[in-house]
Amino acid sequence: MLRLNTSDPGFDQAFRRLVRNRRESDGDVSRDVALILSDVKGRGDEAVAELTARFDKHTLDSDAAWCIDPAACREAFDDLQPDLRAALELAAQRIRTYHEAQKPADSDTTDTAGVRLGARWRAVDAAGLYVPGGRAAYPSSLLMNAIPARVAGVGRLVVVTPTPGGVVNPLVLAAAHLAGVDEVWRIGGAQAVAALAYGTKRIAPVDVITGPGNAWVAEAKRQLYGVVGIDMVAGPSEILVIADAHNDPEWTAADLLSQAEHDPAAQSILITDDARFADSVADRVGVELGMLPTARVANESWATHGVIIEVANLDEAPALANALAAEHLQLAVTDPQALFDKIRHAGSVFMGRMTPEAIGDYVAGPNHVLPTGRRARFSSGLSVLDFMKRTSFIECSDAALAALGPAAVALAEAEGLPAHARSIELRLGI
Repeated sequence: MLRLNTSDPGFDQAFRRLVRNRRESDGDVSRDVALILSDVKGRGDEAVAELTARFDKHTLDSDAAWCIDPAACREAFDDLQPDLRAALELAAQRIRTYHEAQKPADSDTTDTAGVRLGARWRAVDAAGLYVPGGRAAYPSSLLMNAIPARVAGVGRLVVVTPTPGGVVNPLVLAAAHLAGVDEVWRIGGAQAVAALAYGTKRIAPVDVITGPGNAWVAEAKRQLYGVVGIDMVAGPSEILVIADAHNDPEWTAADLLSQAEHDPAAQSILITDDARFADSVADRVGVELGMLPTARVANESWATHGVIIEVANLDEAPALANALAAEHLQLAVTDPQALFDKIRHAGSVFMGRMTPEAIGDYVAGPNHVLPTGRRARFSSGLSVLDFMKRTSFIECSDAALAALGPAAVALAEAEGLPAHARSIELRLGI
């Protein structure tokens, strides 16, 4: 675990290294993914089956081995314990309510020149949703991807999820039923992303692919952007906690480990203005690790990528937070709004001591698919808009074209595009 202090002479250089550290895939992953994509594009189902057998030890030798019947998803939902079913339904309801407010409105106006102008929003025809199934299976991620797509009006929802050794997670199936997913395919990795993008004999192609995955999944989405739309290229999870000494060190340690347990490459960072509190949190992390079933992963993450930064006062924290542009930012301070007003770059912000990041992973409502690796500087979390596109429209009357046409002709001629100019001149009779 790295310990920094803003008053140390070498802090600026050390902090720049921290900001530049991407913790993401290398060139070997990029090359491997390119080969997989090419193979699936060329051989379709045959390539997908071979790669699934190799990586997931699951043989795609029948229709049932490829695709999970909707009846199985309904059965998984019906078999849930009542409290777990209620929790899943609460999460779905809150996610749906939050995302319904994001749906954009069409526009249609006529300006002073008499030109009718506007925009029409429509959903994509089909969306592919990647749901991890390797290190952990996340029904919450399925809800976070499928519900915004349904709110947008997507006609066909397709889930791909790996089933290592043929084992299916019933919670993922239950979430698929609750969200109204149309197809669930038992494939994962870069080959699943390729199948969604290119299509195979079994799997019809989609228009947009969203959802988190490992380095190979993220790289496949990056390489296929343009063939399909994607939500983002996501890297390892990260959390930044800004906390004063009035917090409970046990709570803060648990907050930091909530992301560390995701992946050995995940990163947890604490910024505080109190050295004794920092010491207490560091000690408590060790205690918490001793109790966690996920300790092996969380310990590797904390030991390799964990950071504690001491500042002279919390006024220094927003600038550091904006440079880091973290996926998750917790403001565990007395007046979180004052700090929030200075935050420009973060995937999602959790305000106050009673708002742990984990509440946002499940039932708060906003999407938990968020930009990582400092991409919050220019991108946003998954939303309804990721499943929609905007079409502008223009309608000119005779008078409107007469008013605007001469200027358009002048610009077309200046750009050396005479056919552009002529298409307007003919209508104007000039």
